[in-house]
Amino acid sequence: MPEPITEQAETVLALWQGSWVAAFAVGILVWGLIIWSIIFHRKRSEQLPPQVRYNMPIEALYTVLPIVVIAVLFYFTARDQAYLLETDKPADVNVEVVGFQWSWQFNYLDQSKEEAQEAADDPKAEPATEFAVVGTPQEVPTLRLPEGAVVHFDLTSPDVIHSFWIPAFAFKMDVIPNRDNEFQVKVKEGTAGTYAGRCAELCGVEHAGMLFNLEVMEPQDYEKWAAEQKQAAEAKSEQLAEKASDTGAATAEGAENSAEARDEKAETAKDGDKPEQAEDADKPETAHGADEQDTADAAAEEAGH
Repeated sequence: MPEPITEQAETVLALWQGSWVAAFAVGILVWGLIIWSIIFHRKRSEQLPPQVRYNMPIEALYTVLPIVVIAVLFYFTARDQAYLLETDKPADVNVEVVGFQWSWQFNYLDQSKEEAQEAADDPKAEPATEFAVVGTPQEVPTLRLPEGAVVHFDLTSPDVIHSFWIPAFAFKMDVIPNRDNEFQVKVKEGTAGTYAGRCAELCGVEHAGMLFNLEVMEPQDYEKWAAEQKQAAEAKSEQLAEKASDTGAATAEGAENSAEARDEKAETAKDGDKPEQAEDADKPETAHGADEQDTADAAAEEAGH
């Protein structure tokens, strides 16, 4: 087993070791009875040995003893499972783990999803993301946590089922679409270092590439790193906001220029129609004058005759 780096991992290790102790105890008892029967009840002659049937104490033992063993194992399993799934302690670090084809994204939140929903009284409320670490199939992401911290994990997936597994946690949990899973761990002191993480659920063709690293840092180093990530995220957010503002201003200016151009075009078209209208208005007058001249010429010609 890997060296456990969380208090919960120590519980898992103790349960695993205790189960093996019980299994070896039962195995040694069964092997011992088999060997004893082979040695002391082997065939010695052709005489048929005494036949014993319906030995109630032995048959009762065969029934009761397995039930006792299973009940004891069930008790310790249920007890430790309840402890591993406790999420009541206030967390020092909240991380949303997003498993997607084919990598991981770690969103560092200001509070857990459950706390955000309770605060907003909205089942769909989402906590604010302080900063995020996004991986790609070509670049393995690194999850960073401080020593001695209580860490709350919210697990979600946008595509298929994955499984978030850090062997040094001695624990893994499925990442299921449309269902948020959660768990907490308490990172032990003196565990600074780098550990492996991976997907433990066959999730598709690139499943083997869904790897990540866990780096446990000393608290002061983690605080420094987290502050740098927050500043970078805020700067990027401001840049995006400025870009969006510039784009909106440019769009508004373009719309204004377009409106002005339409007005100018309409004005030009209106001014250009006036001479044509005047010319059209003159045409009937010219025709009327020509008719009067023709009438006068006709009268003079008739008088001459």
